[in-house]
Amino acid sequence: MTLLQREHSLFVNGQFVAGNGEPWTAFDPSTRKPLITLNTASTEDTQAAIGHAVAAFPAWRDLGGIARAVFLRKIAAGLKARETDLIEVQMRNNGKPRFEAEIDVGDAVATFEYYADMAEDLERKQSTHVALPDDNYTGRTRFEAVGAVGMIVPWNFPLVTSAWKIAPALAAGCTIVIKTSEYTPLAELVYGDIAADIGLPAGVLNILTGAAVTGMALTSDKRLAKLSFTGSNAIGSRVMQAASARCQPVSLELGGKSPIVVFEDAPIDSAVEQIVAGIFFNCGQMCSATSRLILARSLRDTLMPALIERCKNLKFGSPFEDGVEMGPLSNLPQFTKIAGVFEQAKNDGLTCLVGGEMPIDAVGWSVPPTIYDDIPLDHAFWREELFGPILVVTYFDTDDQAIELANDTDFGLVATVVTPDLDRAGRAADRIMSGHIWINSPQVIFPQTLWGGFKGSGIGRELGPWGLSAYLGVKHISTVNPRHAALDAASP
Repeated sequence: MTLLQREHSLFVNGQFVAGNGEPWTAFDPSTRKPLITLNTASTEDTQAAIGHAVAAFPAWRDLGGIARAVFLRKIAAGLKARETDLIEVQMRNNGKPRFEAEIDVGDAVATFEYYADMAEDLERKQSTHVALPDDNYTGRTRFEAVGAVGMIVPWNFPLVTSAWKIAPALAAGCTIVIKTSEYTPLAELVYGDIAADIGLPAGVLNILTGAAVTGMALTSDKRLAKLSFTGSNAIGSRVMQAASARCQPVSLELGGKSPIVVFEDAPIDSAVEQIVAGIFFNCGQMCSATSRLILARSLRDTLMPALIERCKNLKFGSPFEDGVEMGPLSNLPQFTKIAGVFEQAKNDGLTCLVGGEMPIDAVGWSVPPTIYDDIPLDHAFWREELFGPILVVTYFDTDDQAIELANDTDFGLVATVVTPDLDRAGRAADRIMSGHIWINSPQVIFPQTLWGGFKGSGIGRELGPWGLSAYLGVKHISTVNPRHAALDAASP
């Protein structure tokens, strides 16, 4: 059986089982043809999975970080062993070009390896001594797993986003119920294959396929200690509302409208490549897409022609064609949305420098790289996340103006700064309100760094030690000195 074939659609209590919800068909974005039809999780299926996660929690928590690290390393090894099939899954189910799919597998492996180390470190630092101002007392601190947690992941980076949640939660000692995107369920189900192979205790990891019904059942269950969600602001708001009814903790990784600021001293060729990578990777379907180019006005006549030429020569289409740099959009709703964006741009009279038309001979749900020039700052395309290969451009004359434009957004996820003057770049990075900022770099992400943003980009952080702490509660234990207690007892 390849990873593109599934008899059962849910992984619950250590085994694959049939879902009792409505069937859902996933498509190949490069052909628009059905890929697989799976039954989704019903409300009852979801409730049962949560029950198994709750029951499995005490034993998994008490296993200890060093023992949990063994399982995390086995998951990483399982991903490595399935690398070839995982690449094919992401190409078929997401439409990712091969090089993008390879990056995703490597990122997922690195995440589990990193949190294996963190799990071991967690056990070593338990009961850390705390110095107190009164010698009659001693104090120590423990870090406790919060419990069984619910997770909802998106369709744009299914394998990676799941790793960013599953790995730290398992390291912390939490048990998990995770809901896949209905559009791209196949990558997450691989974690079930691996869990079964390595003997992960039953109930520790439960994987559900499903759409709104499954999500509502997951977010409304009071037995879960926490919810972690990655996706749109609209759905994130609903998750937060559901959690607020029970004062349930949430982590939300939401949208972005991120800037790339290119100063006048930037080398043209490297700046163009960073702009292209920041917006056209994964066909622009990234919350971190640097979709707002804030360009020094003096570069308008030199960099923009080079950027336009690069976009005209950027090969897009089926990920199985040689030399393809940008695959198709991942699903029909997104394709329909971007078609509407192109139509709105025409109606609004925006200046389109390249792209902006649906290809007559489109391969699957492919759309071209698109640039709108000198975008009005009150236009929706400047302010709203489009989630496609669409770049909007504006210009600045001073450094202060560049920073003001970069911060002119309701989001604050990431940003990129391009200039050989590292002091200048550092000053800009310090002033831009974003969770992660790259200087003269593509969007390289390491498990040791953090992920998350300011303002409307979400609540909390993933990756690094912050990702682990998201699934831990802090406990302080104060103890009276035995000698002091004895003196108190002897006092008349």
